[in-house]
Amino acid sequence: MSLPTGKLYLIPTTMGESNPMDVLPITVKNAIDAIDIYIVENEKTARRFIKSICPDKKQATLKLFPLNKHTDPTDLPAYLDDIKKGKNIGLISEAGCPGVADPGAEIVGLAHQQNIQVVPLVGPSSILMAIMSSGMNGQSFAFNGYLPIDKSERKKEIKRLEQLSERHNQTQAFIETPYRNNKMLEDLCQTLHDSTLLCVACDITLPTEFIKTQPISQWKKNSADLHKRPALFVIHKN
Repeated sequence: MSLPTGKLYLIPTTMGESNPMDVLPITVKNAIDAIDIYIVENEKTARRFIKSICPDKKQATLKLFPLNKHTDPTDLPAYLDDIKKGKNIGLISEAGCPGVADPGAEIVGLAHQQNIQVVPLVGPSSILMAIMSSGMNGQSFAFNGYLPIDKSERKKEIKRLEQLSERHNQTQAFIETPYRNNKMLEDLCQTLHDSTLLCVACDITLPTEFIKTQPISQWKKNSADLHKRPALFVIHKN
């Protein structure tokens, strides 16, 4: 008799130093209670997260597979072998939801190719929460990841996204490496039209959370210090 096939659980995490159960539902704790095999970006932080959710869980019983820029893509299919033996596997991102702006999407794609059931669990998504709290168009929006590092190329992309927003009534969201956030805000103020709306959503779900939407003309007068703070930038031009 063949063993029943396991499932791939997509397990959300907190987006910073906060009490996990303040932002995660009990279904996440139940999944971590039951699962001993994980695919993770960083073993140290994953173990710390698991311990914060289930302090009595024995760390020695955990089996962790790394999934980051150093992982050989040819190793990935084997990460799902335990599922074929009837065991469930958890996929954990470094922050927020796995598979969204996250290397975990590769594993999810492989699971579908192998006809493995994928189970997404509810948790905080900085992208969705930024759109929710921006006051901008939530029916048509795009997440654009990181903009170019080169200053001239970045400004061209900012103008392109502004034009897309105006032409299609579409909200445009993007991120920056936290230590370059202040420079990004400066470039946005220099490049966008004064009437274009900009939302900065910073430290989402943390005690230091800062979310503000105002026209560029107001950002030029009332800026914010975003240095080394995880942030999303959301723009819309009417």
